[in-house]
Amino acid sequence: MDDDLNDDIVDLNVMPLQIVAPPFIAPDILQHVDFSVRKQKLAKIIETDIVPRLLTLHSETGHAAGVDPECPAKNEVATLARMMIDSDIGLSSNYISELKDRGLSMEGLFVNLLEPTARYLGTMWENDECDFIDVTLGVARLQQLLSMFNCSFSVPAFVEKRRVCMMTIEDEKHSFGVSMVEKFLRAGGWRVHSERGAALGQIPTLMMSDWYAVAGLTIGAEERLDDLAAIIQSIRQHSRNPSIGIMVGGPPFAEHPELAARVGADATAIDAPTAVLLAQKLFDIGAKTNWQDARK
Repeated sequence: MDDDLNDDIVDLNVMPLQIVAPPFIAPDILQHVDFSVRKQKLAKIIETDIVPRLLTLHSETGHAAGVDPECPAKNEVATLARMMIDSDIGLSSNYISELKDRGLSMEGLFVNLLEPTARYLGTMWENDECDFIDVTLGVARLQQLLSMFNCSFSVPAFVEKRRVCMMTIEDEKHSFGVSMVEKFLRAGGWRVHSERGAALGQIPTLMMSDWYAVAGLTIGAEERLDDLAAIIQSIRQHSRNPSIGIMVGGPPFAEHPELAARVGADATAIDAPTAVLLAQKLFDIGAKTNWQDARK
């Protein structure tokens, strides 16, 4: 790691480790008995694993620092690491304002900084290099940063609107993945409704019964793409939220992410931590449309 980057992050473990502000993390996580120890552990994970990986991603883009506003420089990666474990809202707000003034878009922040961090946290969790709560703390911070960048935190009824409907479609056997995403979403402060084996004819009633900011669906095989596309079309047609965000997951999308657009979804996520951050991104996009309830 470069010396200048070491200078940026060497004091991660001695920074004030405060609690990530709700609603981006479930209350039971905040009350965990070894919370402060886990915050220290997360700081070490960021310094020794996540930051080097982000720097590798940065070098692979082929852009010189300061040339492309969508390509963060090394010191900006280190600053992101700081913000993930420091709950000083003023610090985060000032930094994000600087990025926006430089021209970094929401998509640039998501693709080049936040999403790779969530993805790498997920990989570390899968490899047993950190546990569920450690990942949850990191993802909570990433959600908060994304919300601040998009100014969605100020929308009316922010907490109440963080509702997501997670579905599997009729006769779908692939359910473990969606269950894991639900677990991470709940830990990330989301209100989650689970719907297993949803048939096309059930979608109008399901979507008209409650308001959701996001819907998530999963399939296990590419042969179900047409069925999924029909479900998604019905969701958009009948949702009480005309700007509902739709994310999809499962083996077909892991191998071919471009299939998400084919079925009419907004995006796909490779793992559960990334899905939580993606849900926040879709929430923020919807918030900019001045959400309305189709039944009112």
